[in-house]
Amino acid sequence: MEACSQIFLTVNTGKWLIAQAVLELDCVKAALQSGKVVLKGGTTVSCISELLLDYPLKISGRLTPKGALPNRHVTRQAYGILVENGAARGIDSEVEECVVRLGPGDVVIAGANLIDAQGNAAVLAGSPGGFRWGRAMAAMCTEGARVIIPAGLEKLTPGSVTEAIKSARRKNIDQYEGMSCGLFPVVGDIITELEAVRLLADVEACVIGRGGIHGGEGGTLLQIHGEADELTRLQKIVHLCQEKKTGGDPVSLF
Repeated sequence: MEACSQIFLTVNTGKWLIAQAVLELDCVKAALQSGKVVLKGGTTVSCISELLLDYPLKISGRLTPKGALPNRHVTRQAYGILVENGAARGIDSEVEECVVRLGPGDVVIAGANLIDAQGNAAVLAGSPGGFRWGRAMAAMCTEGARVIIPAGLEKLTPGSVTEAIKSARRKNIDQYEGMSCGLFPVVGDIITELEAVRLLADVEACVIGRGGIHGGEGGTLLQIHGEADELTRLQKIVHLCQEKKTGGDPVSLF
């Protein structure tokens, strides 16, 4: 018998729910079994790394109430890792060489700072060219690897990612807080909270509310339809995600 529920996801709960769902993708499971998986740092991608390997990734640039800020603390954690044959290693110093060796059957998981309703995504760059990882992004899309972009609905722009990329720039910004940023595109399959709930349970979902207060800022209210046991299973996963801290190496978060 079909049932209906409404579930509110804070931004952080949504990140962990997306992380759970990404690990359920067939392409990710196959790459973990017999290929290569690259995880590029970010709080949502770190949730994936922590679920998979119990390894929090270094968090580099971040958006805060003080603007876009770089990481200012030294940490031994890697920003990006390669998972192959059940083992993981940091690849920050060799990411450009590593990524060009990827191909069909491999997967890159990289977050985004901006997505739009047309399925476009972009990443902020606070350093020239986005530094090593920025330069490596092109190779992520050219060598045949599958690119997965886990990104919460709080990243959704009412406009166009393409227009935002054309507008944004690092140089000759007269006023800014933190650091000035440009944008560059990342192309792949975007996984938001909507896709996540559909991957984790046999349900249909619709966004019926956004935002909130008292910690709900940026959150999403979903209406979900499905069999009662599927809704119960999804609710249990959501409850586990609600208990999680912010993803990422704690030293690098502040």
